Amino acid sequence: MNERDTFLKEFRGQTIGSVTAQSSSDESFQNEVLRPILKLQNDLFVASFINYIGKYKADFYTHTVEKKMSIIENAIQKDIKFRNALKGMIIGLFTSDEYAVYIQNSSSLNKRMMGMLIERLKSQVQLFEINVNS
Repeated sequence: MNERDTFLKEFRGQTIGSVTAQSSSDESFQNEVLRPILKLQNDLFVASFINYIGKYKADFYTHTVEKKMSIIENAIQKDIKFRNALKGMIIGLFTSDEYAVYIQNSSSLNKRMMGMLIERLKSQVQLFEINVNS
């Protein structure tokens, strides 16, 4: 393993969630790689979404919580440019071996990544309120 890979694994921290012999390869990748990266990058994801709503959804703060949840989901699912930027924030922290695994099953892993990211942002919707008077 090269220095970058060693650094990334140490920097990201431990596996989040259980990985057993019965775990699928996608589930193992999710818990060993994706969850630690999502946790590490959380502040950046929040800042990115705040920037996104500032540029494209200025009326975000006037909506109900349910509508805000829908905006979060639609932004990540339908705005390809924004989605690709978020994917880049995650993939950039893969090791070379993890990237090789990712490209073998990128469609399924992208769904997992974006699903977890949507849920992560939805669970923090209150953080987007602090910018109402900024």
